[in-house]
Amino acid sequence: MAVDVLPATGRFDDFATFMVPRKPGAGGCVCMSYRDARLDTAGRVAHMRAECSTEPGPGVLAYLDGDVAGWCSVAPKATYRRLMNSRTIPHLDEDRDPWSIVCFVVRGGFRKRGLMHDLLDGAVEHARASGAALVEGYPVDTGGERVDVISGYVGTVELFEKHGFSRVRATDAHSGARVRWLMRRELGT
Repeated sequence: MAVDVLPATGRFDDFATFMVPRKPGAGGCVCMSYRDARLDTAGRVAHMRAECSTEPGPGVLAYLDGDVAGWCSVAPKATYRRLMNSRTIPHLDEDRDPWSIVCFVVRGGFRKRGLMHDLLDGAVEHARASGAALVEGYPVDTGGERVDVISGYVGTVELFEKHGFSRVRATDAHSGARVRWLMRRELGT
């Protein structure tokens, strides 16, 4: 099983294969929930097409044996309107602009293969290669129990801890009625 995690820059068509609704008029986040949820579906698609055409891009894609299998949204925190205005997830360090990892999507048929680990590593490396000194995420604290796919889209505290992130502060945000944590990893130079 060969897994490659690559920036989404120049790969909008791969992103669209599972992140853009197929039916006319269908909703879907198109990974815009944190960026600008006020846009309609056509506006969301246009925004992400533009983001995928510029550096550093809106995130990373995982490929399993050449098939696009997953997505992780990672970008400078300042590009996420909802995070910058959040009342539930704190904004620390006004003098720093961390990169934020806000969601994971693994396509049906590719789940239960550990791809979230690959996506998280790829997201961190993409942020580092793009000049980030700090990466943060806002995963759910499962307390060691399983969470459903919808509640786990933000990742889990356990996942982030396995990849060198540290808990900074419990947030007022919840996913599946469970607390989400602000977690950070310093990347250094």
